[in-house]
Amino acid sequence: MHDALQEPAWLRRTLIALAAVVMGALVLMPLLMVLGAAFAEGVDVWWAALRTPDARAAVALTLFTVAIVVPVNAVFGLLAAWALTRFEFRGKRALLALIDLPFAVSPVVAGLCLVLLFGSQGWFGELLREAGAKILFARPGIVLATLFVTFPFVVRELIPLMQQQGADEELAARSLGAGAWTLFRRVTLPNIKWGLLYGVLLCSARAMGEFGAVSVVSGHIRGLTNTLPLHIEILYNEFDGTAAFAAASLLTGLALVTLILKFWLEARHGDALAPTHRRH
Repeated sequence: MHDALQEPAWLRRTLIALAAVVMGALVLMPLLMVLGAAFAEGVDVWWAALRTPDARAAVALTLFTVAIVVPVNAVFGLLAAWALTRFEFRGKRALLALIDLPFAVSPVVAGLCLVLLFGSQGWFGELLREAGAKILFARPGIVLATLFVTFPFVVRELIPLMQQQGADEELAARSLGAGAWTLFRRVTLPNIKWGLLYGVLLCSARAMGEFGAVSVVSGHIRGLTNTLPLHIEILYNEFDGTAAFAAASLLTGLALVTLILKFWLEARHGDALAPTHRRH
């Protein structure tokens, strides 16, 4: 039966070659061009571009945002996936739809929604002024915007994994007298830890590269509210191509590290990530 379904060798080779050409043209070639442009004038020029105060501030703000967004999304994703896979409740379908909302809404629209909420003329604008708090054009707005666009990644990695595993082990542990914390630490977490880490990696990559939503709420204040993607845009618009590509190469390097870790997880723990593999 399996042999009868085998495609002709020429067709397999053609499809593989076509996929390789498309990926090379759309992914590999632009990547090589970015790296080539970044180092075109030498390593010293590249390093000098990354040592400017604005560049260092952009890197620091990007890492600061990731350091907040990823743990929050990991905790939220774990709790949400546990609730959605272990309990039946009214509004479950609506909650699932809301979790997928950032995938359907443009990041720019998400940024505009934050402006409507926390801007000077927004719903909470007057309350924020009275309290002396600042959300937009400051770090809180950047964190909120990044949280919105990244929070589905962890929960959407965990839901199919936890559905496939079922709750038999947890029920057995509960029947033996395990408490909630012991149940989570000794049964649930070991079963989903690789899926959780996989979702964290995807969330980190998305948070580092987010542009649209952050661009709306940041105000583009040099040295204060520019993340690395925004810093790259400003340099490019000012025709400082060398510095722009230097910063872009750094962002590319961070993405490649994430990609390598992703491949390592898939190669070493493929069985634990089986539901994830089917969706990616």
